[in-house]
Amino acid sequence: MTKPAALKTRSWLFAPGDSERKMTKAADSAADIVLLDLEDSVTPESKPNARKLVREFLATREDKQRIWVRINPLSGEYAGDDLSAIMPSAPGGIMLPKAEGRADAEKLDQLLSEHEAANGIVDGSTRIAALVTETPRAMFNTGDYEGCKRLIAMSWGAEDLSSALGASVQFRSDGEYMPTFELARSLCLLGAVAAGAAPIETIQADFRDLDGLKERALMVRSQGYRGMLAIHPAQVPVINDAFTPSAEELDRARVIVAAFADNPGAGTIGVDGAMLDRPHLALAQALLASVEQ
Repeated sequence: MTKPAALKTRSWLFAPGDSERKMTKAADSAADIVLLDLEDSVTPESKPNARKLVREFLATREDKQRIWVRINPLSGEYAGDDLSAIMPSAPGGIMLPKAEGRADAEKLDQLLSEHEAANGIVDGSTRIAALVTETPRAMFNTGDYEGCKRLIAMSWGAEDLSSALGASVQFRSDGEYMPTFELARSLCLLGAVAAGAAPIETIQADFRDLDGLKERALMVRSQGYRGMLAIHPAQVPVINDAFTPSAEELDRARVIVAAFADNPGAGTIGVDGAMLDRPHLALAQALLASVEQ
């Protein structure tokens, strides 16, 4: 299996697969990943036409590496038709909704291998991102994805989980998530890092609140998230900026790396009056590596 090239994962912009205009607008944005949606934003009666539009849209693109498709859940009746329709046009990746553990990711991997072979696509070149907290059962399996082939990202969602739980309220009075949904966010982060995948924050539904989006994106990045889902092109520049290290952050990281390089036997060193240890070095190295992709 061929290992795909590195890919930026800061912003993931959804566009409904039954609207050529919205797909074009999304693809023309600065989003790192464009997600053409065949699931929640497309009604059952519109899915056949949406598959056709997505297949034809993909066939026109030269930047397919960043054009992905969210198919319907493997447990339902539509996923097989989704893959049969779109794989001949070789999307860059597949977002798997309502994943409930490793078995779902492995099943999709097998299906993709079959479609790649049938369509002359390089084996293993179609990546996978999984939405891993959309059902109660899924929450218990977020740490189960380590070693999954193709899996490069994991994200979470509050809307489907809320519906499954019968929860009418997702947010506290201060705008923060209620405990169950904060747990989903934390489990996604932990599971993704354990699996060697990029943890991706869920959407912000209020696409007009760009100041709130910036605050939230910076907060989740500080906790370890590598990117965020978007539902409107206006959100993309804010997300990209929030998940791009600043010049000051990079300069600080270089100072830390250089200080440890000058003191190879030291477990701790002093930098600008602060005592730093090896975990600080690892964070600095990871930050610098993230801008080299």
